[in-house]
Amino acid sequence: MDQFALERSATRKVTLRLIPFLFLCFIIAILDRVNIGFAALQMNEDLGFSNAVFGLGAGIFFLGYFLLEVPGSAMMTKVGARKWISRIMVTWALLAVGMAFIQTPLQFYTARFLLGVAEASFYPCMVFYLSGFYQTKHHAKAIAGFMLAIPGANALGAPLSTFLLGIDWFDIAGWQWLFILEAIPAMILGIICFFYLDDKIEDVEWLNKDEKQWLIDVITKENLEKQQVKHYTFAQALKDRDVLILSAGYFCWMVGYYGINMFLPTISQGLSQTTGLSMQNMGWILGLMYVCAMVAMILVGNHSDKKNERRWHVAVCLTVSAIAMMISSYVASTSIVLSFVFLTIALCGAFGAYSPFWAIPPSFLTGAAAGGAIALINSVGNLGGFFGPYVVGYIKDTTGSFTTSMVFMGISMIIGACIILFLVKQSGKALNRNAEEELQKIS
Repeated sequence: MDQFALERSATRKVTLRLIPFLFLCFIIAILDRVNIGFAALQMNEDLGFSNAVFGLGAGIFFLGYFLLEVPGSAMMTKVGARKWISRIMVTWALLAVGMAFIQTPLQFYTARFLLGVAEASFYPCMVFYLSGFYQTKHHAKAIAGFMLAIPGANALGAPLSTFLLGIDWFDIAGWQWLFILEAIPAMILGIICFFYLDDKIEDVEWLNKDEKQWLIDVITKENLEKQQVKHYTFAQALKDRDVLILSAGYFCWMVGYYGINMFLPTISQGLSQTTGLSMQNMGWILGLMYVCAMVAMILVGNHSDKKNERRWHVAVCLTVSAIAMMISSYVASTSIVLSFVFLTIALCGAFGAYSPFWAIPPSFLTGAAAGGAIALINSVGNLGGFFGPYVVGYIKDTTGSFTTSMVFMGISMIIGACIILFLVKQSGKALNRNAEEELQKIS
């Protein structure tokens, strides 16, 4: 078998083995993270929570996530991704069930904070894990493959969650059943994960000898090339200039992203009142919007790999998202349909930026350094998930409208786009020309 055939065969087997399973794990993680937005349609009224209380509770998840993200990733590099992913999923499943029994704002804040602590390092662990099985030139497509779970979870979660809100078994409210039933898959997958994943290429039994050796050789060669440019330890990576700037850009992006994501069901409920759509029908519409976002992620990820470019792809997506978000709020009073069209464009832009953005850190860092950098970027960035929902809720309570909140989120995303485009020096390209020539020698 020639080298090109080995590459194609090995990459296909890695993709079929890892991406569907990690996609399924991540889709449950996102579902358990954002179902709070749908639960709010009943929970806030039942428990007497204001928009500000809900916004703080929704966002405080990311405070716990921030505090444990980097330590969790450091632990992952010691115990292995397989064990750590399994531990994370089982722990958050138990805490997600506990969300069904909150009664006071303090209990709400505590449960959401602990849920963030439990899930901390899950995402960077998965990105780091995939970087050990793929060539750099395939990173954006691989990341997009399992990150489709983010819009996918919302596409599935919108109709599913609105359906669960309608059940009332054993005197337990629909929003409580939503938390309980959507947590069970995390427990099951967490246990399966321990037996299904392999910590490194050398451990796998689903590649033949030639495919395994080819993949080891190629990834080793790429890692050596990266280390010639920057050979960082875990701690040193946390102080890298571009890692810190990527963290700042991601923070601004997440302020807008999670602000709209957490409150989209509430926004849609207000819009649906003027159209007469049922809650279930609105769930299907929201699901369709996220399906469009999934398509955008695939197209942007593929185009980014094809052009071997990352920063412009991120910046353009975020700018389009921000502009569409602001336009949506201004046309809502005149055309509900047009408002939803622009909300869909906003979601497509926000999700489309993911795969090219997360292809940047593994392009210049390796091993534990890459794991630490991804963890820091994700933890600092996701603090935006704490501030965004809270500020949006506060502005809504103060002004009585989501329009000002939309402008705030849009401006934040544009700032994030500018930071990533103009301040980050790393291009995120797969390899320089010399490295590519070296790889061709063994291909």
